[in-house]
Amino acid sequence: MAELKVSVVSADKEVWSGTAKQIVARTTEGEIGILPGHEPILAILAMGDVRVTTTSGELITAKADGGFLSVEHDTVTLLAGQATLS
Repeated sequence: MAELKVSVVSADKEVWSGTAKQIVARTTEGEIGILPGHEPILAILAMGDVRVTTTSGELITAKADGGFLSVEHDTVTLLAGQATLS
């Protein structure tokens, strides 16, 4: 089964990292869903929730106050000025 390697990072620390089967994040263009095999993308995050569904099915939610989302080769990095787990 394909999976995503995910890092949710705020300006001062890594908030969460692990493997996931799906990510949903709010960007300035609207909500985006990321699955394994997604095309490379760089997007600007809007203030809102980032929802990560882990490979074990657990839902992790982080509040982000803006930043960037990068996807390349099933590696997803979410970099926010402030990010906290909800």
